[in-house]
Amino acid sequence: MSDELSRIAAALDRLAPAPAPPPDWSASAFVWDTEPDRLEPVARVNRVPLHLLVGIDRARDTLLDNTRRFADGLPANNALLWGARGMGKSSLVKAVHGELEATGLKLVELQREDIHTVGRLLAMLARTSHRFVLYCDDLSFSHDDAAYKSLKAVLDGGVAGRPDNVVFYATSNRRHLMPRDMIENERSSAISPAEAVEEKVSLSDRFGLWLGFHPCDQDAYLAMIRGYCDAYGIPISDAELRAEAVEWQATRGSRSGRVAWQFFTDLAGRRGVRV
Repeated sequence: MSDELSRIAAALDRLAPAPAPPPDWSASAFVWDTEPDRLEPVARVNRVPLHLLVGIDRARDTLLDNTRRFADGLPANNALLWGARGMGKSSLVKAVHGELEATGLKLVELQREDIHTVGRLLAMLARTSHRFVLYCDDLSFSHDDAAYKSLKAVLDGGVAGRPDNVVFYATSNRRHLMPRDMIENERSSAISPAEAVEEKVSLSDRFGLWLGFHPCDQDAYLAMIRGYCDAYGIPISDAELRAEAVEWQATRGSRSGRVAWQFFTDLAGRRGVRV
C-alpha cells in the first residue's frame, strides 16, 4: 500500500507546475503573474516623461512628492487616482516611477482580476530590501465582487497590513471604486442601508491620497500636443496644429490627454518621426 501511495505522490509531483525561479531584482518594473506565482520583469516600461504630462500639475507634484518620500524610506500614503478617462492617471504613475527609477524604486503591476492574490504578492515583496510601488490600473468592483475585502485588509486594518517597503497606487474612473447605481441599490435594498453602503465604499478610505482628474479644456488639449511636438522635434505652426487637432478631436467626440497623444502619434507617423 505504501508503494502505491508513493507512486501516486510521485505522479502528482510530476503533474504539479515547477516552482517559479526567484525574481530578477536587477529589473526596475514587473508584472505579477499567478500561474504559478511569479514576478515577470518588464524590459521597457511603456511611459512618457513626467515633464510632458500637461494640465495635471497639482496631481503630478503631489504624487511625485509622496513617492519621493517613500523612495527615501519615509512614511508615505497609498494613492487613488480617480476621474475622467484618458487624463493621464496611469501615465502619471509610470512617469513618476521613471523619474525616481535611479533611486532603486521598483514598479509592480497587479491586474484587477488578480486582486484576490494580493496577500501572496505582498508576502513575496516583504521578503526583500527593495522598495516597491504596487500599481493596479482601472480598479473597480461589481455588486457581487468580494475581492475588495482582500485589498481592504492589506491596505489598512489587517493584522499583517501593508509591508513597510510597499506603497499601493490605484487608478479608477470611480471615486468610490464602484458604480453609483450600485451604491444606490445597496441603500434601497439592504436591511441596514447605511452599513451596507459603508462596507462597500470604505475601501476608498484606505487611500490617504485622493487625486482627482477632470476633463481638459481646449487650451490644455492643444498645450499637450504642442509639448509633444516640441519634445520630439516636429515643426508645425500654431495655426496648423490647432486646425488639425481640433478636427481630430471632433472626429473622436472627446478631448483628453489620450486623444492628444493619439493625434500626436498620427502626426508623427505622417511626418516620418519615430517616437
